[in-house]
Amino acid sequence: MTMFKKAIMATACASLLLGTAGCVTDPVTGQQSMTRGGKGAVAGAAGGALLGGLIGGSGTGAAIGGAIGMLAGGAAGSYMDKQERALRAQTAGTGIEVQRQGDVIKLEMPAAVTFDFNSAVLHPEFMPSLNKVAQTLAQYQSTYVNVNGFTDSVGSDAVNMRLSQQRADAVANYLKGNGVNPARITSTGFGPANPVASNDTDLGRAQNRRVEIKLTPMTEGSTKPAN
Repeated sequence: MTMFKKAIMATACASLLLGTAGCVTDPVTGQQSMTRGGKGAVAGAAGGALLGGLIGGSGTGAAIGGAIGMLAGGAAGSYMDKQERALRAQTAGTGIEVQRQGDVIKLEMPAAVTFDFNSAVLHPEFMPSLNKVAQTLAQYQSTYVNVNGFTDSVGSDAVNMRLSQQRADAVANYLKGNGVNPARITSTGFGPANPVASNDTDLGRAQNRRVEIKLTPMTEGSTKPAN
């Protein structure tokens, strides 16, 4: 059995441990095989293992990808509906805005509640809210996670690009350290690009200083979004 096939088998079996017994082990040879009930796990495990193989370049990477799992195209909408409801419940009253655009979920976090002025150090008071986001993202593993940082237009582009990247990295690293698979996460700083309000007013500039988390479903044949 090749390393790739072993990775698929292992992840399919692991995904069924909490349900019905999907895999059995031959007492003589020690090899695993699937019962009829376990065969439904193969498609998701295979797609995820392929993703993991591309990320990790090894049987270990394939196993990680298989554990994440890919969604059939028709299942993405329902999966994202459930994740959206969970995120709205978890983030109510935290200052995090949950938006839905088709099958993409976007979490918008104003810099005022996330960072001090001109700082990329997370507010300690905000960490419990980010913990709730991390818990939900860890539960719903079949999504890509893009963390994007933005600033207002005050100051030089070089300073704003650096600050936005540092803030995106800070949020991404916090998620990675709190149960979200690093292979799913990309962080990018955009500086003053893509404003959501006018930079001519204090209120508008405050709205433009933000970090966004964009969640995209991992569907069969999809690739990890650049941002």
